[in-house]
Amino acid sequence: MKIAISACLLGEKVRFDKGHKRDEFIMDELSKYAEFISFCPENFAFGSPRPSIRMVKDNENLKIISNKTGENLTDTLLQSSKNDLEKVKTNNVVGIVFKSKSPTCGLMSSKVYLENGFAEGKDDGMFASLCKKEFPLLPMEEEGRLQDSWLRENFIMQVFAYDSFERFKQSAKMKDLVLYHQHSKFMLQSKDETLYRELGRIVGNHEPKEFSDILSEYEYVFKTAISKKSSIGKTRNVLEHMAGFLKTFLDSNEKKILHEHIDDYANKIIPVIVPLSTLKLYVTKYNVTYLLEQTFLNPYPKELALRSDIKSVK
Repeated sequence: MKIAISACLLGEKVRFDKGHKRDEFIMDELSKYAEFISFCPENFAFGSPRPSIRMVKDNENLKIISNKTGENLTDTLLQSSKNDLEKVKTNNVVGIVFKSKSPTCGLMSSKVYLENGFAEGKDDGMFASLCKKEFPLLPMEEEGRLQDSWLRENFIMQVFAYDSFERFKQSAKMKDLVLYHQHSKFMLQSKDETLYRELGRIVGNHEPKEFSDILSEYEYVFKTAISKKSSIGKTRNVLEHMAGFLKTFLDSNEKKILHEHIDDYANKIIPVIVPLSTLKLYVTKYNVTYLLEQTFLNPYPKELALRSDIKSVK
């Protein structure tokens, strides 16, 4: 799969001071599972090194101003941003990671100044704003927020789910969609129960509609659902629901261990990988096919170890 990444996060020396901001998680972990498409509208427009720039609010408009000369660079940066936007479009990426706080790439973290030089607040950078308008359902995050293990796990799950659906829809038929929805049940419930039920209604096709229309409607709601953040409460409900499928197989001691692990997770004593591992052990032992097929058990490669951090719960 392809993910668009701010070039400086890939270790490319494209920042205004000819430096970089190589990101260890992206380069050392995520790179094993994705091809990266780099972008940097500022470097494309002005080269490196270059004078720094800032966003300035002029009435209701935002413009890009050189910190060194005060020159209005808005049109130049807008054109280079459109060029990089086209690059992202043609590569069919399944996610974007931006450089935080950048006047070009920040996601609601770019400082906005008034004409008098005072800070007015924060907004999306120019390129990030274009991407959000062009790809409203595409997974997007900035590297600063990905330092939070909870946000990182949610983002990576979203990216892999988005990629999974992009591959699935290429040759899908109605019976395939029914199975895809069934296998996605607990992952979707961990995100948004209401949208999960809406997806079930779409698959039910009580109208009836043409499959192309059903798939299109399902895709929109599915991609909206996977963009939602999980929580301890929603994840606990999913774990308890899955445990319910095992109740006729487990002995009293096994039930006690499983529910104790779920409770400890809910109380932030242990990470979610512990009750999940216990579930997987019993699901495999008793060969509960319905649960073995659930995406929620393996939403992305386990080697990323995103469920092992006690801080990855909120």
